[in-house]
Amino acid sequence: MKCILAKPRGFCAGVERAILTVEKSIKKFGKPVYVKHEIVHNRFVIDSLRKIGTVFTEDLSDVPEGSVVVFSAHGVSKDVYDKAKKLHLKVIDATCPIVESVHKSAIQYANLGYSIVLIGHQRHAEIDGTLGQLPPGRMHLVSSVEDIQKLPADEKNIAYLTQTTLSTEETAAIISALKEKYPNIQGSKTGNVCYATTNRQSAVRSICQKIDLLLIVGSQNSSNSNRLKELGEEQGVKSILIDSVEDLNKDIFIGVNTVGISSGASAPEHLVLGIIDWLKEHLNLEEVIEEQTTEEKTKFPLPAELN
Repeated sequence: MKCILAKPRGFCAGVERAILTVEKSIKKFGKPVYVKHEIVHNRFVIDSLRKIGTVFTEDLSDVPEGSVVVFSAHGVSKDVYDKAKKLHLKVIDATCPIVESVHKSAIQYANLGYSIVLIGHQRHAEIDGTLGQLPPGRMHLVSSVEDIQKLPADEKNIAYLTQTTLSTEETAAIISALKEKYPNIQGSKTGNVCYATTNRQSAVRSICQKIDLLLIVGSQNSSNSNRLKELGEEQGVKSILIDSVEDLNKDIFIGVNTVGISSGASAPEHLVLGIIDWLKEHLNLEEVIEEQTTEEKTKFPLPAELN
């Protein structure tokens, strides 16, 4: 059996920054450090941070007054900031700078009097944070081309924004439908899908013609990991989203000569290496090839409180 590793894969700059923010916060302020929502969507990362003194919560009311709280990479609503202030919490914001730029765009469009269409998946943490930058009703959430039919027909000043972890294909289809309905709509040509999401999708796309099976390493609640799996399926390749080597069995690989592997932006590299070791031990993996489509050099500085 042969294995092709897609590259780039795994941690993006925003995830690296978020995890390091929690680790540095514990070193600087002591434990426990509280985190609003999972810092990133990967259970292995969450478990490792719990072991060093992190407490994850969905409700700031559970955080003792005066404690240190880190906001996750997905961003939070203005209401969450206000609540943290009322509780006298020390806030360290690990919102990904790319997500933060979407928040700023929403506010700018609103200040100019635009109605805003937000393209994304309902109940995802990033979407909740972006919607929460403005009063209720100022943004319309759409998750599919069909949702566009429900939007007002007479909007004159209108703009769109997107969740950063969508697939480029689904974003393009929705943006095209929006432009058909609103010829003067404002927004980036490709939406706000982040560089890391785009790069990982391109890397997966490049190996799909060479493999019989695609394994995507990532947790079930990771949006960008799910998009990678769906991309493989769209390319006609059997694709499976797995958390780790624990999800593997020999039956998955019946009839497979070449397996492709990638990982979501919040999945640690050691999980990928564990899968390769398993393949070598159980299926006589003979060759591992890494195919790189682009080099990533982006780095984000830590929050000012930690510098």
